[in-house]
Amino acid sequence: MHRRKFIQQTGAALASTLLADNVLASAIAGTKTRVAMVGTGHRGLGMWGTPVLKEFSGQVEFVGLCDKNPGRLATGKKMLGVKCPTFTDFDQMMKQTKPDLLIVTTVDATHSEFIIKGMEYGANIITEKPMTTDEQQCEAILAAEQRTGKNVKVTFNYRYSPHRQKIYELLRSGVIGDVTSADFHWYLDVHHGADYFRRWHRLRQNSGSLLVHKASHHFDLLNWWLESDPEEVYGNGQLNFYGKNNSFRYTHCRPCPHKDKCQFYWDITKDERLTKLYVENEKYDGYHRDGCVWREDIDIFDKMAVQIKYANNVQVSYSLTAYSPYEGYRISFNGTKGKIDAWIKEKQPWEAEPFDEIQVTTNFGKRELIQLSNTEEGHGGGDVRLRKQIFAPDGHDPYHQAAKSRDGALAILIGIAARKSIDTGKPIKIADLTSLKPQPQRV
Repeated sequence: MHRRKFIQQTGAALASTLLADNVLASAIAGTKTRVAMVGTGHRGLGMWGTPVLKEFSGQVEFVGLCDKNPGRLATGKKMLGVKCPTFTDFDQMMKQTKPDLLIVTTVDATHSEFIIKGMEYGANIITEKPMTTDEQQCEAILAAEQRTGKNVKVTFNYRYSPHRQKIYELLRSGVIGDVTSADFHWYLDVHHGADYFRRWHRLRQNSGSLLVHKASHHFDLLNWWLESDPEEVYGNGQLNFYGKNNSFRYTHCRPCPHKDKCQFYWDITKDERLTKLYVENEKYDGYHRDGCVWREDIDIFDKMAVQIKYANNVQVSYSLTAYSPYEGYRISFNGTKGKIDAWIKEKQPWEAEPFDEIQVTTNFGKRELIQLSNTEEGHGGGDVRLRKQIFAPDGHDPYHQAAKSRDGALAILIGIAARKSIDTGKPIKIADLTSLKPQPQRV
């Protein structure tokens, strides 16, 4: 029997093994999964706190919250409305609460510490992307997973939106034959893109650069769509817009003397939630959520271009721009029998509702335009579907959307390799970074 057909046909029977985390085990036993979360910022509370409590109150219970900022920790507990204890000491939380599942939503560069310790304390891990920010930490996570017998799931919500799932289906259908190359261009606008340069992400030591923090989402999509592993990466990148590329600057927006002339001035106090989480708790750690986008300490790139060679010989050209006038992306897959073009675009005034489009053009044949509604909240509906797959799994994963540690590793390794390539001016082989060896077919 063909390997993939065998896997598909036996998937349901193996579900209890492949998804053998405490969430599924607790559901079968009729008990609630004990969940702890480290990192009570906007992302942690908004993606893994409030929605999980609302959607899966019958399956999970929060037994502990942890954050290094005691004020934000108390605010987070209040926002969630939970009664569990809170901790500024991670080890104390893990020893006292003994969670089945640990959710990691801290600064990217600290993920590996909490992932590894969490597994050593006996918990399975749900981690925000990126899994970590360098190859040494990546290797340490993979080794700890093997050593402890626990598992790491990486929350690649982009895989779950209907638009991207449809692209996966079309590629698997063979309508354009064998894929030979792809062009992928992502645009962050002057609102969303600028926000990365206000926050802790602006420093490479925290985020690994946008090639790791943001682009790992996009690289994971490529790995998933192409069902192959990256083999070699070459990158170019510069900081041409934000940071030192301006004649004036300050520490952060609220007290800035240049606010009247700065197009990037942002009044965080107009957002009640962010004010309660960050502004009111600055006294504990000095972190300014409305930092100046022109600070000279910014050392990440705001324009990036990456060439990726896959183990199945597919070539990819990728770019990310963080100061575009509009938000969205375009991707083209070139095949032996045709071409798939897809894009996310802004809603036009004459449209009854926003939609995303996919165009399929076959050689010497017809052109079909597919429109999918994108009215769903949470990254095109991806957030809700991802949480359901994690907290209420049914044992089925027909589109292979569940991402494990190997998926998380390969996504960040492209960004890490691209960053190293920019620094050295040389192409970087993925196999030289960790013990993972690229495979022509996704495993």
